[in-house]
Amino acid sequence: MTEPIKTGLVAFGKASRVYHGPIITSVPELELTKVVERRREESRKRYPWVDIVRDTDTLLEDDDITLVVITTPNDTHYELAKKCLLAGKHVVVDKPFTTTSARARELIDLAAQQNRIINAFQNRRWDGDFQTVQKLVAGNQLGRIVEFETFYDRFRNYKRPDAWREKPGEGSGVFFDLGPHLIDQILVLFGPPEMVTADIRIQRDEAETDDHFDVILHYDRLKVRLKGGMLVRAQTPRFLIQGMKGTFVKYGMDPQENALIEGRTPDEPGWGVEPEEQWGTINTEIGDLHIVGRVESDTGNYTGYYQNIVDAIKGRSELAVTPDQMINTIRIIERAFQSNEEKRTVSFSE
Repeated sequence: MTEPIKTGLVAFGKASRVYHGPIITSVPELELTKVVERRREESRKRYPWVDIVRDTDTLLEDDDITLVVITTPNDTHYELAKKCLLAGKHVVVDKPFTTTSARARELIDLAAQQNRIINAFQNRRWDGDFQTVQKLVAGNQLGRIVEFETFYDRFRNYKRPDAWREKPGEGSGVFFDLGPHLIDQILVLFGPPEMVTADIRIQRDEAETDDHFDVILHYDRLKVRLKGGMLVRAQTPRFLIQGMKGTFVKYGMDPQENALIEGRTPDEPGWGVEPEEQWGTINTEIGDLHIVGRVESDTGNYTGYYQNIVDAIKGRSELAVTPDQMINTIRIIERAFQSNEEKRTVSFSE
């Protein structure tokens, strides 16, 4: 068996503690060996074997580190990723990849020059319900899709005083937080849109950054709606899809996130299996048959993201999250903010 890829984490906040750390340590070909952690030693409690360093430069001086994962605030992603690439490391950046598409392209070009990979963490491609939706669309089970709605709603009617995402600044707000998940899934299904229309606003009392978004992506004969907010107490659909032959509706989120929050790990039995009561329902025509019923969700597996990173580093496969998709995710965010500011529909290629 070949040596595992030694991996370093830059920062050990919630993103690393809850998501990246448990997923990385569940992939046999990755070995978490170093963590940049300045204020506390949470990483040592969870991973007693890791070496804790106080700054990124110290981590980058370790020639054994092959892969660096960046989970710092959004406005630091570009500079840190650039520094890691110039140090000869492969890089994974938590979403959003960058705060501008120009910076995204610059990092991708630099990675190519350095003969290294750089990638945006888009774990929700490995949501079981999204993989089920992919199969439904690819299999033409709803006919030509005419309307696709995807929701990512929460309820918290107050702002967290110490949360950087809720303070004004580059890359803050709920659209930069949740939007990349939804946009990336749409790019997988349909590619980039022709036009973008967006309503991005602040709804909560005392909030200082956007906490609601309602974005329409316009395609030829297809309307895609992305919606998310912090004042949605009642359950909304995760997916609502209308096609020429029928409808698919799905409630409830993929169970992997809650499992990680509870401290479970992806190597546990039953990981990513969604309960039957959360499966989506379909009402469609297949041939001469009218089909109505539940559609079992695929088993989700977030380790699939990091396994793809391993395979790309070792030359066994291409990156699942492609450079164009990484750039286009940020371009859609830029166009959405432009649309909201100018109160008009804007061209994606504008």
